[in-house]
Amino acid sequence: MTKYYLDTSIWLDYYENRTDRFRPLGEWALALLSQIRIRSDKILVSDAVLKELEIRYDSTKIREILAPFNNWIELIFTSENQYNESKLIARNRSLPKADALHAILSRDRSSILVSRDHHFEMLQDITKARKPEELI
Repeated sequence: MTKYYLDTSIWLDYYENRTDRFRPLGEWALALLSQIRIRSDKILVSDAVLKELEIRYDSTKIREILAPFNNWIELIFTSENQYNESKLIARNRSLPKADALHAILSRDRSSILVSRDHHFEMLQDITKARKPEELI
């Protein structure tokens, strides 16, 4: 079984069916999520992702976003050590703390980090981020 850690932006791509000028980001996110379901793989959802989703949506809406995938979701929580490591990495590399934390959480759970955020290029020594279209 493969585990996938989806960055918040991928959940937003899926739910808001986002596009950029040329690419169907929402369609690609949905295709990956569908593939995960078909293969009975796992989707890791962290407390950090939930916190970021709460910036845009209330808890009822977040449950609605995740509901079609509940059987494949494993909720994970940040430890104090992971949080402290993310602060140190973020400060040393001038990166957002949340991105460093997502990389650490993905690494520690031996999962594939899925994101299109360019900050993860500076975190490849922790975990390599993949885009949904690279995985479908």
